[in-house]
Order: sequence, then structure tokens, then C-alpha cells
Amino acid sequence: MKATDQQEIEEAKKAAIEVLQHNAHGPFHGLPRTAGWGYPEPYTRDLMLSVFGIAVYENKKLLESIRKVLETLAKNQTEHGLIPSLVNDKENRGSSDTTPLFLLGVGIFRKVSGEKDFLNDAVQKSLTWMMYQSPSDRYIVAQQPTSDWRDEQWVTGYGLFVNTLVYSYLRLLGKNDEADKMHGAMSRFTITGGTIHHHVHEGLVVKHKPYYALWSYKIYSSERFDLLGNSIAILSGLASPTRAEHIISWIEEECSALREKGELAVDLPPNFFPYIKPEDPDWHPRYAIYNNPGEYHNGGIWPFVCGFYVAALVAAKKYALASEKLVELTHLIKLSNTAKVNFGFNEWIKAQDGKPMGQDWQTWSAALYLYAVKCVEVKGTPFFDEMRLYPNL
Repeated sequence: MKATDQQEIEEAKKAAIEVLQHNAHGPFHGLPRTAGWGYPEPYTRDLMLSVFGIAVYENKKLLESIRKVLETLAKNQTEHGLIPSLVNDKENRGSSDTTPLFLLGVGIFRKVSGEKDFLNDAVQKSLTWMMYQSPSDRYIVAQQPTSDWRDEQWVTGYGLFVNTLVYSYLRLLGKNDEADKMHGAMSRFTITGGTIHHHVHEGLVVKHKPYYALWSYKIYSSERFDLLGNSIAILSGLASPTRAEHIISWIEEECSALREKGELAVDLPPNFFPYIKPEDPDWHPRYAIYNNPGEYHNGGIWPFVCGFYVAALVAAKKYALASEKLVELTHLIKLSNTAKVNFGFNEWIKAQDGKPMGQDWQTWSAALYLYAVKCVEVKGTPFFDEMRLYPNL
């Protein structure tokens, strides 16, 4: 890595800490805000994902803000264990990823704080809730469309992202028997024959492709590529080292092809591709407003997702490529939409022209940048390294 690149990364790290400190106290009961100016609300999924970056730098003020978030979520947990979508609003429900993210966040906080029984009652309630999200009682969980972080995109049935979270928190909380069974369920092929037999259960492995399906349910599935879900599959050890190698090679080849076609302007992967286009059967009319090809969840470039990809490269021992992508990510987070700042940490970038389109000083953009930097620095992936020690069954 060039000395100039290293200097820019150091500057970006300081800026990321500044963003997180600025956002640590917002207008809703003093809870952290989701973005510096645009999102004052404490969105659960954003703040739970930010735990990764906050935990590796162990800033006391920021760790205390996370403690407050976790404790408030536990107080606002529903009777049956669901975690709300907004930290401060127990009636704001319906998200499929907030409960697994809460369990993952508590697991990480326990590691860094040494408080092994932190929020144990709330954890047990959430674990029970998640058990009831598996229609087949085989650990793999189902969800409703637009209920995970892709709130403008349909993911139906067994979604990859949510299930990688479930697998990860099971490992982190020491529930390894359940994690092994989860691994087995996710490692089955999606069903493509048009007929489902009573003894055949769908999974998330795609035939003749290295990556995992975006979602699968009965005889239906989507083979479009989910960068976040596949990155966590690599990080957590769901993907074997060989599969991880193939997934990464496929990503880089496909991104090169997208750049050649003028559909990708930067050297980082979109969160989702191939993009859904109006003529495709999985297009929804609402996508024309919020989710056009190469935008938002339909192929936008999200810095927080790219942070997970950099970490996945480290997990796969692709250290040189991880460093290259970290430099690219450092250039990307400088861009801002409206704020006059040296580092914008914008929410998402349009794939075709590389222009920032979301809110600046986004909490998870800053936090996952810090996590990516730490992974490259230590050639390891904190909190995930131990998960990959288990044999790939």
C-alpha cells in the first residue's frame, strides 16, 4: 500500500470516529442518530450493524452509547421476543432482521465488555422468537417481503442475509449444535424442478454457481447476487474456503463485465446484481420510484456493505485484494451529497456514475469502514474468526 493511501486511511479513520461521536447522541431520548443530519431517528438495524466498528476500537463513549441502545431495545422488546425497528418505539414492528441483529449485537458486546450474562432474559426471549420464525422447525427462518434491510425490495421466504445473521449469532452465543443444523439446512440446493416432494427441503445453494441464492421458498427462488449475505456467509464460515474463493473470483469477474458495459463506474461491487430491469419478471412498479437499476437496493453501492466485503476478503486470506478494495472504499467515503465535509460517509452511491445519492455522515457507513480497516490491519476478522474454526460440515 502506498504511503499516500495509508495517510488517507488514517485521516478517514479519524473522520469516522468523529461521525460516530457526533451521531452518538440524538434527539430521541439521547439515543444515537442514524445519520448526521438526515436521519435523526435511532434505527435498530443501522445501530446494531454499527456495533462491529465501534467494538473493534473500544471507544468508551461509543461503547456506552451501544449499551444504552441494547438496554433500551430490551425494554421495548415485545412480549414474545421481537425487537422493534426503532430503538425507542416498541410499536414499530415488522422487521425480520432486527431481532437477529440484536442477538448478534449482544453477543459482540458481551465479548468486549466481559459481561457474559448481559441482558440474558431478553436474549432468551429473542431466541425463542427466532425459533418460531422457522416454518419447517429446521432452524432456517422465513420472512415477509421488504422486511429486512432491503425495505424497497422483495425478499420472500428464506432470505440469505437474515439467515446468515442467525447462523452468526448462534455461533457467537455458543449454540453450536443449532448452528450445525442451520448450516446443513442452508447447504441444500434450491428446488428447480417445479415439484416439491414431502421429503425434500429447499436450501440456499445455487446449482452451477458458487454463491448463495438471494432467497428461496418451495419451488421458487432468486439467483440474483446479494453481496451482503454472501459476504457474511464467507465471514461466518457458512461458505467453505473453497466456496469463498470461487465466490470472490465470480464477484470480481462479474464486476469487470459490468464496468465494460458501462453499468459500474467504480472498482467496488454493487450490493446486488444483475440489476432488476423493468422488463424482468421480478420487477415491481414501485421500483421505478425508489429502486431503479443501479440505485438504492437494486444495485446501489453501499459503503457499509463494501466494508463487509473487504472483511470477507480478509477472511478468505485475499490480503492484497482486501487492501486494494479498502483504498477504493476510502476514496468512495470522501464523497458527499450535500454536506461540506472532507469525508461524506454517504449512505449509497449510484453504480453507473459513482455519485452519492443518500444521506451524509451515515452511522453504519462510518462504523463498517472502521471495521474494514481493522480487518486489513490485523489480517483477521474480529468476532468472526472463531466461527470459521468449526469444520464446514
